[in-house]
Amino acid sequence: MSCMTKNLQEVVKALGDVRGFDRLLQKITVVSATPGKVICEMKVEEAHTNKMGTLHGGMIATLVDNISTMALLFTERGVPGVSVDMNIAYMSPAKLGEDILITAHILKQGKTLAFTSVDLTNKVTGKIIAQGRHTKHLGN
Repeated sequence: MSCMTKNLQEVVKALGDVRGFDRLLQKITVVSATPGKVICEMKVEEAHTNKMGTLHGGMIATLVDNISTMALLFTERGVPGVSVDMNIAYMSPAKLGEDILITAHILKQGKTLAFTSVDLTNKVTGKIIAQGRHTKHLGN
């Protein structure tokens, strides 16, 4: 396991101590972390679902937001940035008990903006669940 992956696992582990909404992310397992790309997995649990028993759209948005930010932290610049724009295409449901993969890529990182893409897929079937695009302001 790479040093980057171990460091990111420690960051995710610390989320268990966080109060508030982001503590739902403590169930994420980091699969790999390389510069500009992070892959995580998670089992859909009841706390992550809507009344239909599928992964809640708000939880998907939270995953897009946080996992893309993790990918930005593991670049040479290492700045998390502040959200400017985020859009998500919801393509198929993830059901309670299913394992999902969350893959974040840095598309472009400039002086003040970063553009990311995040794919959520069913770990077993490879079927795409959702795709998000996240733009972040990195500061001056």
